[in-house]
Parts: sequence; C-alpha cells; structure tokens
Amino acid sequence: MNEPVALITGASRGIGRAIAIALGERGWGVAINYRGNAQAAAGTLRRVEANGGSAIQIEADVTRADAREHLVNETLARFGRIDLLVNNAGIAPSQRADLLEVSDASFDAVMAVNLKGAFFLTQRVARVMIAQTQADTTARPKIINIGSVSAYASSVNRAEYCISKAGMAMLTTLFADRLAEYGILVYELRPGIIQTDMTSPVREKYDRLIAQGLTPIRRWGKPEDVARAVVVIAEGGFPFSTGQVINIDGGFHLHRL
Repeated sequence: MNEPVALITGASRGIGRAIAIALGERGWGVAINYRGNAQAAAGTLRRVEANGGSAIQIEADVTRADAREHLVNETLARFGRIDLLVNNAGIAPSQRADLLEVSDASFDAVMAVNLKGAFFLTQRVARVMIAQTQADTTARPKIINIGSVSAYASSVNRAEYCISKAGMAMLTTLFADRLAEYGILVYELRPGIIQTDMTSPVREKYDRLIAQGLTPIRRWGKPEDVARAVVVIAEGGFPFSTGQVINIDGGFHLHRL
C-alpha cells in the first residue's frame, strides 16, 4: 500500500467526516475513529470509498489508554503507517451552565475528550511517526489539532469547553517544539461558527449574530471549509511552518472598530 494514511478522531460526523471524505478524494487511506455511532461511521466510510479512498472504521474512546492503543494498532494493522493524525474528537458540555455552577463531572468529561485524549493519542502516534522518519528520511508526518475560537473568546456558560480548547493551543505548541527535530510538523486549525450537530441547538442565536456582522464573512462556516485547510497542510503546503494557528472563522478573530 503506497497511499498516505490519516487517522482522524471523531470522524463519524461533522468536521471529522468532511476531513475524511476530502482526504479520501485525494487518494488517502483513512482510519475513521468513532466512539459510539457505528452507523454514522459506516456512512463516512462509504463516502470515503465512493470518492476513491480506502478506509477502516475503528470504535475507540480516546479518553481510555487501552482504547487509544487499540485505535493505533488497528490503523497500523490495516495500513502499516500513519502519515497524518487529526485530533478532531470533541464534545460540548451536556448542559450550558454558568461559570459559577460548573460541576466536577461536566468539567472532567469535557477535558477528558477534548484535551486528555488528544494529548495522549498524540504522544502515542508521535512515537509511530518518529519511527517512520527514522526508517524513511523522506517521510514527513503531520499532526493537526482541531481547536476553536473558544480558545480565546470567553463563553461563561461553557467554561469547560473554552478551557479545553485553550489547552489544545498549548498542546499544539508543545508537540510542535518537541517533534520538529524529526521533521514532524504540528498545526492547529481554529474553526469559528461551523454548522454541525454541536452548534444546532444555538442555530437561531448565531443566525442572528452573523446577520448583524459578528463575522466579516457573513455566513456559517461549513465542515468542508475546515477540510480544505486540512488537505493543504496534509499535502505539504506549509513545509516551513510548525506550531502555526490557522483561523477558519470567517474573520471572527479580527479586532474591528
């Protein structure tokens, strides 16, 4: 098998699915990770294969060490390598609680998926990638973390989510620093308001805010907007950059008067 291989967490729906499909269209092999919705993951797999890619779906809860090991081992068993890791799996709080009312349970659940899982999976996959670069000096593995504008934009009714994404920013910096000597490049994509299942409960709120000019580009972001950026990075579009944050947010990050 000569195709490059991507491992994408949370790839059954939304941004993860769009990334898997986009890479499949470019001839990548794709490991589609999911936690519980096997039917949705199978839908992603069918779309990848229909667009010319090869794929495997792997159930694994990234918060658990044994599941992360299973995820990596199954990917290697099928494809023999990992050229790209996309840490996309993420959850929002089950209830939007005021900052002064956040529970231990909610905080722990969000941090476990959004930050702990990404950290330890990156640690595990990095070892695989280092071995690949030592065996093949032309190998150029990459890691992409899907962050959020919530890394810096305060939302006091979902504090645990904001904190997890701020942590993701430092995770990107740390691994970019540590892995650069091996030629492994690490990036953070920072989506803004993206039309997914996660944002569907607040659709009317953001429809209104976007119409009022919250973002200079006055539309919802789409999962495909994020996927396009992943493809550019995956195919080596930024060979002299690492630790870079790329905003996919319609200009939300701009300070305007």
